[in-house]
Amino acid sequence: MISSSLGVWNYWVVFLLMMIGLFLVIGKKNLLKKIVGLTIFQTSVFLLYITFGKIQGGTAPILNDINDTLYSNPLPHVLILTAIVVGVATTALGLSLVLRINSEYGSIEEDDISAQDLVDYHELIETNKKVSVKFKK
Repeated sequence: MISSSLGVWNYWVVFLLMMIGLFLVIGKKNLLKKIVGLTIFQTSVFLLYITFGKIQGGTAPILNDINDTLYSNPLPHVLILTAIVVGVATTALGLSLVLRINSEYGSIEEDDISAQDLVDYHELIETNKKVSVKFKK
């Protein structure tokens, strides 16, 4: 039982990385930690697809005269190259948004941002009440 579980250690690594990334995205209030969690989650998906493409004893898909050669599927590796570029772009966009949020609110904690938005919303409502009362007279 244990030896069969250890034979698929790469899936355990993928699962562990995926759960760490998911925990960071869901459980943390800091926006920077959420982006790090998203990056870890993306990396686990990359590893999962690369694992799917590798065959034990398979070689690179180069055609030769031997007919009985076992090849590894190169398609997951090609897709992962594209996914890495998309992942880097997503991370860069997320970091730029965090910088913009930090310059606007002075914090990257979700609770601080929500509290400041709530205060601004109530101030806006009070201002609109005063303005509408002025025009009714």
